Amino acid sequence: MSRLLPRFPNPVNEVAARTVAAGVAIVAALAIGLGQPWLSSVLAYGFLARVLAGPTLSPLGQLATRVVAPRVCARPRMVPGPPKRFAQAIGATLTVAAAVADLGFGAQAVATALLGVVGVAATLEATLGFCLGCQIFARLMAWGLLPPDVCLACADLGGPAARALRSAASGGAGER
Repeated sequence: MSRLLPRFPNPVNEVAARTVAAGVAIVAALAIGLGQPWLSSVLAYGFLARVLAGPTLSPLGQLATRVVAPRVCARPRMVPGPPKRFAQAIGATLTVAAAVADLGFGAQAVATALLGVVGVAATLEATLGFCLGCQIFARLMAWGLLPPDVCLACADLGGPAARALRSAASGGAGER
């Protein structure tokens, strides 16, 4: 199946990622503010599409990468893709859970709370460039819970992931 779908981009244009986050924040706010948590299914589709194929299958991703980002910033700011994909996966998990809570069980309060978390995280990304999912990804790498080859560009210079990378690069001879 992975051969049928485009790959998640690596690196990722940070300007486009922040634009997508702004769109997510707006839709989450509308869902909560208008009392329409069913919009979580719209968000869930977008997150799942972006996890599977980057912006290719996501209308919001297409708008961000093809229309908004090129007009906002002539020069893209490229960042590693794996942490962004991890963040999208967290968003997918929360919005799918919100959709199931609301549409499957009528638990609008649960759906609203989950959408609130997504909205806050998306707002942090859109306004401050602070990617909560990326920070979690970095902690998991620093603790050695993600192998270094998941994101070579992300390996912390002093952490276990970087030591493992340096050891592998030197043929297992270790650090000097």
